[in-house]
Amino acid sequence: MNNGGRQSVLERWWDKGWLRLGLLGLAMFLAYWPCLRGGFVWDDDAWTLKLQGLFQNASGLARIWTDLTALQQYYPLTATSFWLDYHLWGFWTLPYHVENVLLHFLAVVLFWRLLKHLQVPGAMLASAVLALHPLMVESVAWITERKNVLSLVFYLAALLCYGRFAGFWPTEAPDDRQPKAASGRGWQSWLLAWLLFLCAYLAKATAFSLPPVLLLICRWKRGRLRWRKDVLPTLPFWIASIGLGLLTAWLERTHVGARGPDWDIPFAQRCLIAGRALWFYTGKLLWPANLCFIYPRWHPDATALGQWFWPAAGLLVVGALYLARRRIGRGPLTAVLFFAGTLFPLLGFFNGYFMRYSFVSDHWAYVSSLGLIALGAALVTRLAGRLRAPALVYACAAILLPVLGTLTWRHSALFSNSETLYRTTLALNPNADLAQNNLGLLLARAGKLAEAIRHLKRAVALRPGSAHAHNNLANAFRLTGHLRQAARQYELSLKLEPHDPSTCNNLALLLAASSDPAVRNSRRAIQLARRAEGLTQGQNPVVLATLATALAAAGRPAEAVATLQRALRLALKDRQQRLAQALQAQLEFYQNASPPPAR
Repeated sequence: MNNGGRQSVLERWWDKGWLRLGLLGLAMFLAYWPCLRGGFVWDDDAWTLKLQGLFQNASGLARIWTDLTALQQYYPLTATSFWLDYHLWGFWTLPYHVENVLLHFLAVVLFWRLLKHLQVPGAMLASAVLALHPLMVESVAWITERKNVLSLVFYLAALLCYGRFAGFWPTEAPDDRQPKAASGRGWQSWLLAWLLFLCAYLAKATAFSLPPVLLLICRWKRGRLRWRKDVLPTLPFWIASIGLGLLTAWLERTHVGARGPDWDIPFAQRCLIAGRALWFYTGKLLWPANLCFIYPRWHPDATALGQWFWPAAGLLVVGALYLARRRIGRGPLTAVLFFAGTLFPLLGFFNGYFMRYSFVSDHWAYVSSLGLIALGAALVTRLAGRLRAPALVYACAAILLPVLGTLTWRHSALFSNSETLYRTTLALNPNADLAQNNLGLLLARAGKLAEAIRHLKRAVALRPGSAHAHNNLANAFRLTGHLRQAARQYELSLKLEPHDPSTCNNLALLLAASSDPAVRNSRRAIQLARRAEGLTQGQNPVVLATLATALAAAGRPAEAVATLQRALRLALKDRQQRLAQALQAQLEFYQNASPPPAR
């Protein structure tokens, strides 16, 4: 009797989907296992290690929310999650990865609930594909993309709340069997949806698309839009989206640095980029092979007629679905418009910093992929229904999901450490100058200087206008004793960025401390050190130590001692004990070497 009751409960959980979701969550954690014990990789430090000063106390948390330029981008909710992580477990990366996977799983559950409410066939299959598709790995396994998974959770929750308010679906009766008409005008649901939308946007700006998506679903479910009942309630969403969107675009240009020759792209070429990007992401969803951290940057040519095929084909698909809507329904058109619309600001029409490296990136398709995934699952389910073969859905799942899970397992290992990330990227895209440069830095720190110089030379050749690449190559030359080559690379870096304090300091130290007469130049060293001092407002003890070295080399020991004393005071004030000890030793050396003061 009890066994029968237990079996009944399990069957009910299976039928409702909760047991299947639990098994899916377990499979998802297994698929992401290779990345869970991985460390920080590229750009993770911008949201963790470099924000340690803001993470110390509540005043830092307040600055995260009130200072628009305190973060790499103004995503204060994401930064707050990292602030909490720091206070819970410091910079131990395992919990960071686990949280990302848990957030992704929560998004999968909300996606399933949304599709069930919207009565989209194949909701469970679509959710399983979202959970295990390797195109999502970059958003889940990359710690810095916490902003992506966190934003999607709030985005889907906002859609669920707004759907209840707008009456997109009937509400469920207490016994879960008899649906009743939605009251539809519950303003508490509306307010909660608006607040959740703000949370999604403050986690990442990809949530901008929620207002048009609300109207798109209204049009799909009702066949028309009504001003008072459909459009008017979305106006506060539009106001928030446009206002925060303008702020994000301004910060991307002025604070992040998305401006200059890499972003000076004519409008016609941007159309070509957009058309090709749409089909690129579609192809990766259908056939997720050769996924890469940095894809090759295309070379759009508005005079090449063949390149116009991609945007023309996209418009033809939308037009065909619109004309066929009475025969096949409005669902396919809605899914395609959701896919293209949510991708719109990431298609090249607006400048984003990562565009300097590639026009496409896997994590940009994280939200947009929901549309095509839902459409594919619905088509399979509908086909199984027409063929009266419900087992077809299970057969597809049995074949597809293990393949996707295996690909995700392999691809998530990419984010286990930085060297694996860069070497795998270069195997697929040897011209990725970012990967060449960063791998060279890693190798230099590991003492593999010969290999490091090869990669850094390649980075300079690929992007000769990069001051940082020249500076990094100079550092590697200096460590190998090639001082003349180092000095030349520092000078090239300064021509590109004359006001970079790090390069000024590095070259000043090289010129002052070099034993090579062709390199040693005390006067030039003092000029550069003074410039670095001014750029850092005289508050950097390392720069002051370099200035002291240059002054001592120029035969001005009294000034060198006074400068070192300033550097020592700053180091002690900042509690940099090791630096203070080194400065104290250097100070004692200069004082002992100085002549006694005149009486």
